[in-house]
Amino acid sequence: MHFGGIYEDETVGKVYDRRLMGRFFAFILPYRRMLVTALLVLPLIAASKLAQPWIIKVAIDEHIVKGRMEGLPALAAGFLAVIFAESILMFAQVYLLQWVGQRVMYDIRVKLFSHIQRLSTRFFDQTPVGSLVSRLTSDIEVLGEMFAAGIVTVVGDILVLAGIVGIMLWMNVRLSLVTFSVLPVLIWVAFAFRKWMRLAFRQVRARQANLSAFLAESIGGMAVVQLFNREREEAEEFRRLNASYVEANLPVITWDAALYAVVESLSSVAVALIIWYGGGEIVKGTLSFGSLVAFIQYIEKFFSPIRDLSAKYSIMQGAMASLERIFALLDNNDREPEPVPSPEAATGTVRTDSRLTQALPPPEGEELRARMQACKGSPAHALQSICFNDIWFAYKDRDYVLKGFSLQMKRGEKVALVGETGGGKTTVTRLLSRLYDVERGSITIDGTDIRELQLPALRKRIGVVLQDPYLFSGTIAYNISLGDPDALKRVERAAAVVGADRFIRELPHGYDEEVRERGVNFSAGERQLISFARAVAFDPEILVLDEATASVDTASERLIQQGLEGLMQGRTTLVVAHRLSTIRDADRIVVIHRGEKAEEGTHAELMAAQGLYYRLYQLQFKD
Repeated sequence: MHFGGIYEDETVGKVYDRRLMGRFFAFILPYRRMLVTALLVLPLIAASKLAQPWIIKVAIDEHIVKGRMEGLPALAAGFLAVIFAESILMFAQVYLLQWVGQRVMYDIRVKLFSHIQRLSTRFFDQTPVGSLVSRLTSDIEVLGEMFAAGIVTVVGDILVLAGIVGIMLWMNVRLSLVTFSVLPVLIWVAFAFRKWMRLAFRQVRARQANLSAFLAESIGGMAVVQLFNREREEAEEFRRLNASYVEANLPVITWDAALYAVVESLSSVAVALIIWYGGGEIVKGTLSFGSLVAFIQYIEKFFSPIRDLSAKYSIMQGAMASLERIFALLDNNDREPEPVPSPEAATGTVRTDSRLTQALPPPEGEELRARMQACKGSPAHALQSICFNDIWFAYKDRDYVLKGFSLQMKRGEKVALVGETGGGKTTVTRLLSRLYDVERGSITIDGTDIRELQLPALRKRIGVVLQDPYLFSGTIAYNISLGDPDALKRVERAAAVVGADRFIRELPHGYDEEVRERGVNFSAGERQLISFARAVAFDPEILVLDEATASVDTASERLIQQGLEGLMQGRTTLVVAHRLSTIRDADRIVVIHRGEKAEEGTHAELMAAQGLYYRLYQLQFKD
C-alpha cells in the first residue's frame, strides 16, 4: 500500500475549541453588523414559534370548547400571520447568515491561498497537493455549513428551549415537572454519544483527506498509470481507501441513527406522560383541554432542535477539524526567505539553519578569503556577474548534494554544467533563484549577496526554462506573458526569437489559442518552445536553461539555438545539459561530480585533458 505516511492526516481536535473559534471570529468581525442583525432576528423567530401553541390553547379553551365562534376567525388569522412572520424572519436570518458565511469563506480562501504562495519549495516537496486542495475547498466549505447550521442557530434553539420551559412552568408546574422527567436520561445520552461520535468524526475527516490526496495524485499521473498498465492496481488502491472511508462513516451513521431514535423515543415518552398525567388533571378539572394540547405542541417544539443535535454536532466536529487544519497551515512558517543582511558572506562564517543538525567546520581561512577576494575585491569586479562561493547544501539533514562548490561567471558569459544524474547541477540553479537557501557559503550577483535582495527583484533578473515545462489553462499569449503587461507587449517578438511563431501562426486562433490543462493539446516540443518564449518575453539579465532542449526535436533545437544567440548577447547564461552536443560552444564547461566541481574549461580544453568530461563525451558519441 503505497498511500500512507505523509498522506495520513492527524485525527485530533475537539467538538468546540475556544482558541480556534477565537481566531475564526477575527474573520467574522468585519461583518459583525450583518451578524448582529441576524442575531436580533432570533428572538423574533423564537417568539413566533412560542406564540403558535398559545394561540391554539386560547382558541380551544375560549372558543371551541365553549362553542363561541366570535373571535375564532381573528385567532385563525393571527395564527396564519404568526406562521407567515416566522417564514419571513427565517428567510431573512438564513439569507444574512449565508451571505456572511460566503464572505468569510471568501476571505479565508484568499488568505490561505496567498499564504500557500509564500511557502517555500521545501514545503511543497513534503506536502501532497491533494491535501492542500482539500483545505482550500472542502475544509472551507465545512465552515460555511457551520455558519448556517451551527453557530447562530444554536443560539436560536437555546432561546426557544428556554422560552418553552418558562411557558410550560407558568402554565402548570406539576405537568411540566412530569414532562421534564425524561430530561436526565436525554442529557446522559447526549453526553455519552458525544464521546463516541467525536472519535468517529475524526476518523471520517482524516480518511476523507487521504482519499482526496490519492485522487489528486492518481488522476494527475494517469498517463503513467495507463502506460505501465497499473489501472487494476490503482483501482484496487482506490477501493481500499474508499472502503476505509465508508468504514469510518459506519460508526457515524450508527450513532447518528441511535441518537435520533433515542430522542424520538424520549419525545414520545414525554407526550405519553403529558397525556397520562394531563388527562387525569382534565378529569379532575384542574387542567383545561387547550392547555393539554398546548403542552403537546410545546413538547414537540422542545424536542425538535434536540433531534437535530447529531447533525449539528457533526457539523461542529467537522468545522473544528477543518479550522484546526486551516490554521495549522496558516501557522506554517516554512516560508520563502526574506532578505536579510549577511555579514557572514564576507567573513565566511556559517549561516545557521534549523534543518541542519550541526554546521560544518570552516575551510582553511586563507583559501576562503582568496576566493572571496576573487568575487568582490578584485579590479575585475565590474565584469563579475555571478559568484558561487564555497556552497554547501543538503535537501535533508547532512546528506549534502553540493560540497564546497565555487564558480565565478562574468557578465555575458555562457557557462554549462554537466555531470552524472543527481550530481547537483539543477541544485545550483535552484539556489541561484533562491528556491532554496544555501546552508553554507554565499551566492553574489554583482557583489551583492542574493540573500540581501527582495525575492521579486532577484527573480525578475532571472529567466528560467525547465526540462518539464508547465503550461497554465488560458491562451498561448497568457502562457508566454503570464499576465504581465510588459511581457505581453513582447509576446510575438519572443515567440519569433525562439521559433515558436512557426506553429503558433498555423493554429486557428494564433496567440489566442486556448491551452488545455497542463498543455495536453500541444506536443512536448511545442510546450518547450512556449516556455522558451516565456523566458524571452520577461527580458531577463540572467538565463537559466535546465535541460531546456531535452524535449525538443533536432530541427527545433537548431532553430532555438539560433534564436538564443541574439538573446544571450550581453546576458549571463547558465546551462544544465546532459546532451553535450548542445553546449560545445559554451564559454566554459563545468563538470560536477558528486557535488563538487571536478573540471572546468572549454570543450577543446576538457577534451584534451581526457578527464571526466572526455569520458562522458565518449560515452554519448561512441556509436
